[in-house]
Amino acid sequence: MKKPFVTKKQVDEIVKTYPTPFHIYDEKGIRENARKLKEAFSWNKGFREYFAVKATPNPFILKILQEEGCGVDCSSMTELMLSEAVGFKGSDIMFSSNVTPAGEYKKAAELGAYINLDDYTHIEFLEEAAGIPETICCRYNPGGVFSLGTHIMDNPGDAKYGLTKEQMIDAYKKLMAKGAKNFGIHAFLASNTVNNDYYPTLANILFELAVELKEKTSAHISFINLSGGIGIPYTPDKEPNDIMIIGEGVRKAYEKVLVPAGMDDVAIFTELGRYMLGPYGGLVATAIHEKHIYKEYIGLDACAANLMRPAMYGAYHHITVLGKENEPCTHKYDVTGSLCENNDKFAVDRMLPKIDMGDYIFIHDAGAHGYAMGYNYNGKLKSAELLLKEDGSVQLIRRAETAHDYFATFDFCDILKDMKY
Repeated sequence: MKKPFVTKKQVDEIVKTYPTPFHIYDEKGIRENARKLKEAFSWNKGFREYFAVKATPNPFILKILQEEGCGVDCSSMTELMLSEAVGFKGSDIMFSSNVTPAGEYKKAAELGAYINLDDYTHIEFLEEAAGIPETICCRYNPGGVFSLGTHIMDNPGDAKYGLTKEQMIDAYKKLMAKGAKNFGIHAFLASNTVNNDYYPTLANILFELAVELKEKTSAHISFINLSGGIGIPYTPDKEPNDIMIIGEGVRKAYEKVLVPAGMDDVAIFTELGRYMLGPYGGLVATAIHEKHIYKEYIGLDACAANLMRPAMYGAYHHITVLGKENEPCTHKYDVTGSLCENNDKFAVDRMLPKIDMGDYIFIHDAGAHGYAMGYNYNGKLKSAELLLKEDGSVQLIRRAETAHDYFATFDFCDILKDMKY
C-alpha cells in the first residue's frame, strides 16, 4: 500500500497556519531520488539530469534539484525566466519546445542554453531569430508504433514532435554548413512507462541513430538526451521502476553500440519530471460535504482546479484518509470537487474507510503535473504549495492565490476599482 509522507498529526499542526487544500512536497524524498538517479548513471562521466520544469515550476523545488547537480529542461519563455532567476545558465538549461516563438529562441540563446530543434524548418527560423549556436540538438521521431515486446507503449507516428531520420541527416548537414560544430540527439517515444526496459530500448535506438548520423554527416555528437518517459506506479499494485537496473541497461547499450564506433565520449542526459517529483508531492484536502443519492459522494474543499489529471485523463490517484490508514475499506465513494463539471472527481467507485466530515484526504503522486496543470475555471483559486523539510518543519513555497490575483489582469481599467477583497 502507498504510505503518505505526512501524518494526520502533522496536518493538524500545518492547518493552524495553512488551511487546506494545499500541495505539499517531501524534500528528503526528492533529494534521495535525485542522488539515486545520479548514481545509476555514474558510469557516464558527462551524465546530467535536466529536470522538466513544466512538471513542478516552483523556484524552491528547482533550487533543491540545483543543489543536487541537476539542470533544467524548459519549454517556454516563463520557464526560461524562472530558471534564470534561480541561477541556472548556459549548459544548465536545455530548451526543448515546439511551435516556438522567435522571442523564446532569442532568450534561450541569450542564456547560452542548449537549443533542441523540433522541426527542420526551425533551422532558418532560429538563424533569423538568434543565430545558429556551435552546439545544437535535434529531436528525433522514428514514426510508427513504439512497443516493448508485444506491448504497445505509444504511437510516435501520431505525435506532433520531432524530425524523421532523413530530416535529421539533412538538418545536421545544413546546421554544419551554418557553423554548428557539436550536436545532440533527443527523443521521447513513450510517456509514464513503468517498465525497466523502456530507457535501454530507447537508448539503443538513439545510439544506433547516432552512429548512422556520424557516418553520413561526419558530425560530432556530444550528447544524447533520453528525455522523459520513466514513470511512476500510480496504482498501489504496481512495482516502481528500478533506476539502477535502468542505468545498467543503458550502459550495456552504450558499450554495445557507441563504444565500438569510437563514440565513447558521448554524454547521456535525462529530462525527467514525473519520476523526479511525482511520488514526493501530495494534495491534502478536507472532506466538507457528503451526499447520498444514487451513489455515495464525498465532497472536498479541493477540486480539479487543484489536480486536473483525474478529470482530464481519467487518471488514477491513490487516496489515503489520514488517521484511518489501518481501517477497513468498507465504503464505496465518488470523491469529488465543487466544479460545475461532472468529471470533477478525484475517484470513482473507490473503496475507502468510512469518511467523516473534517477528515483529511491525502491524494498521492501529485508532485508532478499536479499544481502545474491547475486553472481558474469557476473562479477557483489555486492552492498554496508547502515543503516538508528534512528536519520535519514546513515551509511555504507558494502562497495560495487570492481574489486580488484573480482580478489582477483587469488592473488596466476602472470597472473593478471599487471591489472589496
